[in-house]
Amino acid sequence: MIYFLSDAHLGSLAIERGWPHQSKLIDLLEQMSKDAEAIYMLGDMFDFWMEYFIHDKRKRQYQPFCQTVRRLVKKGIHVHIFIGNHDLWTFGGLAQLTRAEIHYEPCTIQMHGKSVFLAHGDGLLPDNWETLYPKEVQRKIKRFMQLRKLFHNPFLQFCFRCLPPKWGNKFGYNWAKKSRLKEIANPCPYKGEDKEELVLFAKDQERQGNHRDYYIFGHRHIELDLQIAGGSRVVILGDCFQQWTYAAMDNKGQLTLHNYE
Repeated sequence: MIYFLSDAHLGSLAIERGWPHQSKLIDLLEQMSKDAEAIYMLGDMFDFWMEYFIHDKRKRQYQPFCQTVRRLVKKGIHVHIFIGNHDLWTFGGLAQLTRAEIHYEPCTIQMHGKSVFLAHGDGLLPDNWETLYPKEVQRKIKRFMQLRKLFHNPFLQFCFRCLPPKWGNKFGYNWAKKSRLKEIANPCPYKGEDKEELVLFAKDQERQGNHRDYYIFGHRHIELDLQIAGGSRVVILGDCFQQWTYAAMDNKGQLTLHNYE
């Protein structure tokens, strides 16, 4: 089996579960390991992850998770971690801790005869997105894309890495907390096939002739399995802190969504 999960947001100050949250995620990974050939984590496994030039003691809280991933890799399971918009600031440290393969960009992989597009999902839009949304929504998207550009700026990343971890973490975790609390207070449900950005992105890819059998995303914290024109399926994984949903692909290339209780 090949498994897909995303958006655990470990360490979030807005998720008042701490170790029980991380323990449940570890239990899920251990259950997957019984028959897994590969596990793909599609971003935001941490609510905030920055690798500083100075040793960061706060990373100790993630040792159980990282050691579990390392153990799965040693067992022969191919573990892949995609960066999200909360944990993109890894510069080799996460790979060293987990021995997982880190992906910094979306990618298309052949799995059991199926073409699968994998990405966290932030920043993915159809080419004609400005014609699809009203001005107010366009402004929100532009603000997010500008912020995303700052987060990915190498010079700004270097400057932030120079901070004492205590200062950087205080800023980063509290920023992430505000985002999480805002989402919990005002959740954004499925917008519909004609408005959901990731669905529109997949449709645009199909129109351009870039066919994939599956488009699998995280990011949106909604569970979706939608078939679009040409037989492609758009799958959004949900999350691993409230919904506890994930996907599994068998050796015939059949993909199903599951809930972990």
